[in-house]
Amino acid sequence: MSTPIRASSILPARREDIELHTADGLRLVGELARPLDREPAGTLICLHPLPTHGGMMDSHVFRKAAWRLPALADLAVLRFNTRGASSVRGTSEGTFDAAVGERFDVAAAIEYAEFAELPNIWLVGWSFGTDLALKYGCDPAVAGAILLSPPLRFSTPDDLTQWAESGKPVIALVPEFDDYLRPAEARERFAAVPQAEVVGVPGAKHLWVGDAETVLDEIVGRVNPSVTLPLPTTWDGPMETGDASAYADRTVASFADTPVPGPRPGQAG
Repeated sequence: MSTPIRASSILPARREDIELHTADGLRLVGELARPLDREPAGTLICLHPLPTHGGMMDSHVFRKAAWRLPALADLAVLRFNTRGASSVRGTSEGTFDAAVGERFDVAAAIEYAEFAELPNIWLVGWSFGTDLALKYGCDPAVAGAILLSPPLRFSTPDDLTQWAESGKPVIALVPEFDDYLRPAEARERFAAVPQAEVVGVPGAKHLWVGDAETVLDEIVGRVNPSVTLPLPTTWDGPMETGDASAYADRTVASFADTPVPGPRPGQAG
């Protein structure tokens, strides 16, 4: 009997708590979820929104990716808290460093995925995480980047040039009603990366509340195009239920009301 897949549904996977160790001596907490009984066809390294504004490895799109995509799309999902970020999994060492020290966090995640021999590694950044992907993710081990609500706040023209010269795919999913960068402007800004694809998502907002399924379909379509889309909304096998209430206040955290240190105060990611 088919059971509807809800926000709290956890589909079968091999899940393990992991630790990342950065070159500057910090321990970051995370989780790796892999398909239960087969090798993954691809790997997602999730880079979350601003920890100063509620961002963490359990931010709802990434939580749903980890809970669903190993079973539905044969993908491995690596999530972690960047320096100073907290979630139910725990708090990573260090403090938020406005996209400077976080370069070591991104490097540690890529290194872990390589060491674990995870295939077809893609970075999936969300908001602040897109800046980390653009600044520090153009690594030989990385196949491409998927950017959710990119504010282009900490990224520089040189970062875009690096991706342009690499030829690696860059897909930007931009909400129609984003608070920081909307589709038309995003197409202008990403014109510096000829291979970049900007996908405007009608009706969506920066936090993707109510649109997580659209995001997951777009991710899967790029990373494992053999999967039939849209992804199923029901499941015929065993299913667990997670406590999504633990994240409710973080999911709808205000991204605009708290000042953020950085190059353009008043914006957030």
